[in-house]
Amino acid sequence: MSQTRSRGRRAEALSKDVVVRAAVDLLDEHGERGLTFKLLTERLQTGAGAVYWHVANKDELVLLAADHVIGGALAGLGPEPGADAETRMRALALHVYDTLDRHSWAAPHVIAASTMPNTMLLLERIGGLLTETRLPAERHFALATAIFIYLTSVTAQDTARAATVEPGVDRDAMLGEEARRWAALDPARFPFVTRIAADLGHHSDRDQFVTGLDLLLDGLRAQESR
Repeated sequence: MSQTRSRGRRAEALSKDVVVRAAVDLLDEHGERGLTFKLLTERLQTGAGAVYWHVANKDELVLLAADHVIGGALAGLGPEPGADAETRMRALALHVYDTLDRHSWAAPHVIAASTMPNTMLLLERIGGLLTETRLPAERHFALATAIFIYLTSVTAQDTARAATVEPGVDRDAMLGEEARRWAALDPARFPFVTRIAADLGHHSDRDQFVTGLDLLLDGLRAQESR
């Protein structure tokens, strides 16, 4: 048997799913910058050739890992017998938000990978719930994509903000410092911002997300009643 054929069989024995799952674990542990093929091959106890058999490069691997995270979120959302479409939409959005919050590296790639299978399935799930409402069909595209973009972009924004934090500085300290900068602005020019500065220092990102989600769902309800 040739060396090439032997390497090919070893690579096939190592499935793409196994590679992607290992990448998710490493991304959770080390972040995107810390993920290397050296770490991945050590975790899988294989050679680089076996990994490259399934993925072309790190960028493709991270996209596949992000899509895998979304797939896990959708699979982990159980049925809610008797719940209306709006209730299930809210549960779906919160479940995906919490999943992306746990895998914070994934959110920016969910936005970029809008044609990945599980990411498209997320949009399909959102759209399918909208079809159960009385919302006119011509409004389905606008609202489904608005909910999808809101859901994925909020976590991406939180991730980007967290990435700027210096090592050893926790979230509360970072927000406290930012709140002090807001409070130090000229109140004559920034009356609103200086008034809400204290709220910035101790707000919950999840509560903030829920506020925006409820506004979107309120808008859905209002359009249904027209």
